[in-house]
Amino acid sequence: MRIHYFAFLVFAICSVNGFCQEWQANYATALAEANEQNKPLLLVFSGSDWCAPCIKLDKEIWKSEEFIANSKLNYILYRADFPRKKANKLPKDLEKQNKALADSYNPNGHFPLVVILSNKEKVLGQTGYKKVEPAAYISHLNSFLK
Repeated sequence: MRIHYFAFLVFAICSVNGFCQEWQANYATALAEANEQNKPLLLVFSGSDWCAPCIKLDKEIWKSEEFIANSKLNYILYRADFPRKKANKLPKDLEKQNKALADSYNPNGHFPLVVILSNKEKVLGQTGYKKVEPAAYISHLNSFLK
């Protein structure tokens, strides 16, 4: 019962103040939304439970208020995660989807890798972890859109 209450509370907080990000559950949905909204896609290759720079990028940039506000206006978000711990194992279809994305956009296996794609899946730019403030990182990402 406490878990249900906690989940509801998190959902309510996210809904009311808009603080939660809208990372899409699968790539096809993300791409469809990018086309529908005519926005670029921010594709992140991450090792969420083993890659220290990925974890820092998540904590310092993706969860920052500045990035959350900016991303809602400018990007559709998709994280291709590659966890290693059994407890964090992804469903087979999601693993397969992320592997196919890696084959296309991250053949060298860099983590983290942030790829900005047009809504037609053209690579506009790519980057990784940078130890900068969120505003500087956002500016860096937005420079690929020009």
